[in-house]
Order: sequence, then structure tokens, then C-alpha cells
Amino acid sequence: MNTVRSVLHLLFMGVTLVPWALFVLLASVVVRGERLYWMCVGWLRVVVWAGRWILGIRNHVIGYENLPIGSKAPAILLVKHQSTWETLSLPVLMPHPLAFVFKKELLYIPFFGWAMSRLDMIHIDRSKRAQAFAKVVQQGQRLLDNGTWVIIFPEGTRIPRGQQGQYKLGGARLAVQTGVPVIPIAVTSAKCWPRRAIVKRPGTVEFSIGQPIPSVGRDPEDLMREVEAWIEAEMRRLDPQAYASPSSQG
Repeated sequence: MNTVRSVLHLLFMGVTLVPWALFVLLASVVVRGERLYWMCVGWLRVVVWAGRWILGIRNHVIGYENLPIGSKAPAILLVKHQSTWETLSLPVLMPHPLAFVFKKELLYIPFFGWAMSRLDMIHIDRSKRAQAFAKVVQQGQRLLDNGTWVIIFPEGTRIPRGQQGQYKLGGARLAVQTGVPVIPIAVTSAKCWPRRAIVKRPGTVEFSIGQPIPSVGRDPEDLMREVEAWIEAEMRRLDPQAYASPSSQG
């Protein structure tokens, strides 16, 4: 049954993506900025809604009170990355527009990438690291000043359930450069939507939002160690069964 549901949800995403992306591309001629962003989030809401009713995946958020208050209050979200589910859900769950930092190759994905290219995101060329980080700081500062939160997956890629990747310093360096607080977020999405899996399982995905961590005057390595320690400890609290396995890392 899970296989049938997973295929149905995948088909649902494909069937709804094409007209929605075409609508966004046409609308982008006259609509810009936050209005266009929330149009795109409309598709994500539909996909997450379908994930609940077709796949049986529900989201549960802990720590909403830790998010900054105010339309222009800046934040950099550093998020545990286990699957595609959090990239679909976080724009729906967060009260501010989000700007993802991602590799520019994603812009070439038909329809999905084309629509993303119309949004004010931070796409980088990973082969040019120094220029890429300079772009992240320049665009990130502008977006943060306008009330858009920057979201980064510090492990850089999706990590299997019960494992820990290498936390890269990009997000901490951006926070220190801009003086913006960091919000660590733990996510247990791999319980329901494992990395690179076709078949998904019903269940509840926990999103645990930590308290803001000030970045002013901090060393990026020290800041990232604090972020990593909180996220990984919270992951073990939320999903102890996964980390009890002998194959677990960290």
C-alpha cells in the first residue's frame, strides 16, 4: 500500500507542478518579490497537504516561540537535512519568506527550476568557492535587510537517518559577517521520507526549532560547533531509535 501511495503522490506532484510553474512564469512578467514567492508556496502547500492525505505524513513543530518576531527581524536558519520533505515543508511552516542557498544546476530542472529562477534566491557555482561565498554574503545581507530569512543545510546534502554529516562553515560565516542570529532546526523527516527513497511511510515528522544563537563577535567555527551540538543532541532526543543502531555515526 505504501508503494501505491508513494507513486500516487509522485504523480500528483508532477501533474500539479507543470501548470503551477507555467502560471508562475507568466505571472512573473508583472508580479515580483514576496507576492511571487507566496504564489510558489501555494504549490508547496498543496503538495504537503497531499502528503498528509495520500502518504499519511504529518508535520509537528516544536519551538515556534523561538522564531524572531517582527516583519523585518532577520534570521539564518541552519537545518538538519534528511530528505526532500523539509524543503517542501519549511516554506509552508515558516511565517517569513525563505531564501534557499543552492547550487545553480537546480535551475535547469524543467518547470521546477524554471519557476525557482524567478524567485529571489541565492544560487551559487560550487566550483568557484571564493566567489560563491562573496555572492552569498552580498545577496544574503540584502535579503535579510528586507525581512527574508536565509535557510542553509550545513551538512550540504541529505544525510541518512541516524547518521551525521560534516557541518560546513558557510552558514556560520554568513551569520558572523552579517551579525544575524542563527536558528538551529532539527528534522526527523527520514522516518517517513528516507533519502533517495521512492517508497514513503506514514508517520509524524518533527521540526524542532532551537533558541536563537547570537553571532556578533563569534568565531564561525565555534558558532557552528554550537549549532551542530544542539542539532545532533536534539536529533537523538527526537529519534533515539535511529541513533541506537550500531551503524549510526556521530
